[in-house]
Amino acid sequence: MQTTDLQARGLFLKTFWATLALKLVLAAFFPMTGDEAFFFQWGVTPDWGYSDHPPMVGWWLAGLHRISDQPLVLRSLTLLVSSVIALGLVDLARRHLPPEREAAAWLAGAVYLVLPWSWMFVLVTTDTPLVFFMALSAYCFLRAEASGRAAWYAAAGLFVGLAFLSKYFAALLGLAYAVYILGWQRRRWWTLPLMLACALPSIALNLVYNATHGWPNILFNFFNRHEGKPWSPVNFATYLGMAAYLLTPWLLWQAWRARRVAPAYGRAMTVLWLFPLAVFTLLSVRREVGLHWVLGFVPLFVLWCALRLEPAQLRRSWRWTLGLSLPHLVLVGVLMASPLAWWQGSRLYEKLVFLREAEAVTRALEQDLPPDAQLMGRAYSPAAILAYFHGRYVPVFGPGRHHARQDDQVVDFRALAGRPMRIFSPSPVQAEEFAPYFESVRVTPFRIEGVSYWRIDGQGFKYPAYRDQVLREAAQHFHRIPPWLPNPRSPFCERYGFSDCLAAPR
Repeated sequence: MQTTDLQARGLFLKTFWATLALKLVLAAFFPMTGDEAFFFQWGVTPDWGYSDHPPMVGWWLAGLHRISDQPLVLRSLTLLVSSVIALGLVDLARRHLPPEREAAAWLAGAVYLVLPWSWMFVLVTTDTPLVFFMALSAYCFLRAEASGRAAWYAAAGLFVGLAFLSKYFAALLGLAYAVYILGWQRRRWWTLPLMLACALPSIALNLVYNATHGWPNILFNFFNRHEGKPWSPVNFATYLGMAAYLLTPWLLWQAWRARRVAPAYGRAMTVLWLFPLAVFTLLSVRREVGLHWVLGFVPLFVLWCALRLEPAQLRRSWRWTLGLSLPHLVLVGVLMASPLAWWQGSRLYEKLVFLREAEAVTRALEQDLPPDAQLMGRAYSPAAILAYFHGRYVPVFGPGRHHARQDDQVVDFRALAGRPMRIFSPSPVQAEEFAPYFESVRVTPFRIEGVSYWRIDGQGFKYPAYRDQVLREAAQHFHRIPPWLPNPRSPFCERYGFSDCLAAPR
């Protein structure tokens, strides 16, 4: 049975409002996650850059933080992202398809909205502004290709620059523009320097921040997180399976087999999604490629499908994708609403208790906390969640890992010398482990919903011992700046008097 334009539009609108309502519920009631709480701290103290990534998500959260710290408010922009993208997808498809195939545009938008990650896209991460600005940039670029207007190309460059201020993956979209222009649109070569000029302020801002703060983004994204990662066929196979899951096997198969020839500007859509995924395929040979890496290119793939598939095929794909989403919805609902007692005895129980009862854990840690004591965590995720409910920054005690080293930018352990500390641990600890760093140490267990946690009360923090053992280890592992980088100075190393933060040439 052929789907009319009116029916397709009605299905899109029903899907649009249903998924938006679902996202509102998820945003309001899903517990605050560790990554969200970590990025929230960026919003509390806005800056021109941060430890792991460029600053855009911190800027977004800084604005929302002024309104409220409630999860629904902090997630409000995120929950709108996939809905806004769906509207842009439909608009582009309608512009590029002949009038008799308008139904395909509406159905493609509906398919995009019922993809599992689309309606689950409510948690605030660096991917929030990345996906949004990438979509805006791609929209402007495709409008530019259809009209030839320089203003659209300039906007595409501006927005890809803002996406770059969200996460470095945005550079792949810029490279895809260059591949397409140089390969198929050489007569419009002038658009590349135009787009680069519009993106340059964002790129320059990020470079200046890194050059004056010890290159934290560069070290994290290009050195520290990749060291010791050998070739792995498992990573490659995992990436292929993940890509098939995100794009769905039925869309991939139907679009690949479609005999319909896309419009001339359909080639641009092909390059914009296929080139980045090909790059990720090559990268997966050497390292793990996260599912979230690909998210910004999924709308372009769905748009490409809209140009190649018949409305009947897209309608079937909508039903199959809805079927794929239903188990995800059930699982999310169970995690959010089921009694904790259901999970006792499972490996998830301890994680669920902390996720749901983090505020109760924080209040237990605040009991009898001396006014001048510093609350600490032992890893960035629980420390960030504690900070969200504590209302004050909670650093990590110990060397930490290569992820989330914002402490190195904002915490001065010299100022904590002699002060008491209370350190949270979700696993058993011995007082002897902390004895070198305090005049006295006491370990006290406490329980929340049947799960044991530990608080370590240290009196008289010994900064010199902590500097020589813990901070020096962090400097050697995470702040070794290649000397060929401009201004290879590390404020972290200078703060603590380490002179050996330059690495051998990499």
